[in-house]
Amino acid sequence: MAKMNSVILGFLLTLVVYLFFGHYEFWGLLIVGFIVGYMAHEGILGGMWNAALAGAFGTIVASLLFVLLVTIGGTALMGPLGGLTGFTISGISSFFVIVYNIIKYMIVMGITGALGGALTKQKD
Repeated sequence: MAKMNSVILGFLLTLVVYLFFGHYEFWGLLIVGFIVGYMAHEGILGGMWNAALAGAFGTIVASLLFVLLVTIGGTALMGPLGGLTGFTISGISSFFVIVYNIIKYMIVMGITGALGGALTKQKD
């Protein structure tokens, strides 16, 4: 079961890493995944699930922001029809990149989320 407070915090931190720390994206994702897994307090599988979920949400929203940025830029430079065309072309050509990023974020953050969750596993 996903703990929404850790997923939302991880989602926001993933957006920060993606948008502001592009050169250190891999290391940032490792750290964010660990934080989410640690906050979940659900063991290895729970930490992995929460971190992967946060990474997927962050990737989807960051990709949508990028496509909208391209669309608005296209509209300002080429008129209203250019914005629609830019949105369609960037959406179609970016689909595979977005899917790749979702998988990458889920794997990287899931692995470190499992490590963070393993540290908080409590004995019953």
